[in-house]
Amino acid sequence: MSAASGKRLGRILVQSGLITVEQLEEALGLSADGRSLTGVLSDLGYADDAKIAQVVAGQMGLTYVDLAGFEIDPNAATMIGIDMARRYTVLPIKLQDEELIVAMSDPANILAIDDLRIVTGFEIRPVLAAESDLVNAIEKFATASENVADMMGDLEDKLGTVSVDEEEEDVTSENAPVAKLMNMIITEAIRQGAGNIYVEPQENDMRIRFRIDGVCQEILRSPKRLHRQLLGRIKINSGMNIAEKRVPQDGRFGVVLDGKAVDFRVAVLPLVHGELVVMRLLERASIMMSLEDLGFLEQPLTRLMEALALPYGALLVTGPTGSGKSTTLYAAINKTSDVGINLITVEDPVEYRLPGLSQVQVHEKAGLTFAAALRSILRQDPDTVMIGEIRDKETGTIAIEAALTGHLVLSTLHTNDAPSTLTRLTEMGIEPFLIASAVTCVLAQRLARRLCVECKEQYTPSEEVLTRVGFPFEPGNPPKIYRATGCKKCNNIGYKGRVGIYEVMSMSENIERLAVENASTDEIKRQAIAEGMVTLREDGFKKVLLGQTSIEEIMRVVV
Repeated sequence: MSAASGKRLGRILVQSGLITVEQLEEALGLSADGRSLTGVLSDLGYADDAKIAQVVAGQMGLTYVDLAGFEIDPNAATMIGIDMARRYTVLPIKLQDEELIVAMSDPANILAIDDLRIVTGFEIRPVLAAESDLVNAIEKFATASENVADMMGDLEDKLGTVSVDEEEEDVTSENAPVAKLMNMIITEAIRQGAGNIYVEPQENDMRIRFRIDGVCQEILRSPKRLHRQLLGRIKINSGMNIAEKRVPQDGRFGVVLDGKAVDFRVAVLPLVHGELVVMRLLERASIMMSLEDLGFLEQPLTRLMEALALPYGALLVTGPTGSGKSTTLYAAINKTSDVGINLITVEDPVEYRLPGLSQVQVHEKAGLTFAAALRSILRQDPDTVMIGEIRDKETGTIAIEAALTGHLVLSTLHTNDAPSTLTRLTEMGIEPFLIASAVTCVLAQRLARRLCVECKEQYTPSEEVLTRVGFPFEPGNPPKIYRATGCKKCNNIGYKGRVGIYEVMSMSENIERLAVENASTDEIKRQAIAEGMVTLREDGFKKVLLGQTSIEEIMRVVV
């Protein structure tokens, strides 16, 4: 920042009442060595740089942008060099309506704006940002750009000049540039708490996305030629056939980072533009959680514990993919596992490999199906059997019969709620009287994003809104609840982490009778509610009242 710019900024801050004339003079004296006035004022404690940016934006009629939570367009950010970004403390953040929106700490710097216009070829629309946020964003892009540029340069030198055999040998080397890129991607995914990594081939480039708290976020785009190298590296690490490109493949690998052991379950699917890779992150520590840690309220947890205490019967967990069913099953296993109990699982795939547990991996091509594995398992005299998923009549029948012959059976099923599980089993072709006799408890669940504890905002919603969504309240006295706002801690999303939403239906004599009579899902649901079942939506609304999540999030995840 030039001396003239510093004085202009100082006059604005004094006129706004943010600092005094004496404080400005002191700061200008200390900034004579080349430091920015904003930085000096912040160091002296006279004014926060975010507040300075907001005041200047108001005085100049410009927009203030909180970069800590703004989704910066990487295509815009890379329109200028890092040297230029550092020299002027500027960063292009978005291309909109033939204008390049550029975050600046000193929008009065006409020379910087002219240079940006010449270099990019776009009209420049400056916006204000806190200097510290701007510097952090520039350095973040600098680090990412330098890492990718180094890897890209090394790869470009080799691509097109090596044979297929040499290329395969290159992707197997730990020192290969593509190995460093893969390590960077998985390290960032673990540290950001991602649940999935997507490596997606597009028509002209490759896109990397992370799914964080159930929502996808774009992390990186790179030239299409890099996709082949990265795909080969992932396939080799996951134990797949690197030469096979026409059929889907599955694999896995594991890493330890910052003392955390993480398993990666990898699936490759051929698309029109190349092969899509989805890597699911499975943190081993998460499966050591107890049922009490998963977010159960007292009544649903009591019902579930009663079912787990029985030495026989089928306990079924239902919900969509990614709703935490496996975590709940493993938590149940942790509750029932004991040195005096023979516990065997059959899974496809085995997501978590646990010491001291007998786990069977389904292998369809070899004839080891769920049903075939179950028949053999029941000859091993197990006390508890965990079945990854009931997919068909044969598996379901064997599981139900096992529950009737003195085994505790834990399994999952894909249905919308707990009552519809009974009708789903009937539709599979399993006899209703067997279902009624064997099933002891059904748990339906969802995962909702948890409100960020640092920035959640309390408010009183309108009665109209509460009535429309079916939220229980006393007329004339709506409750105070919380909503998402966004801050630096949560990347301005307003949510950080997830909380479970549960519906536990215990099998009573009345519900058993309805199952035998082939009653509809609605009839079973009405009876379960009459007997005290807390529905998914009711459980979610209770967690809204506790300040754990928001109404909007419950309406997003619950039917």
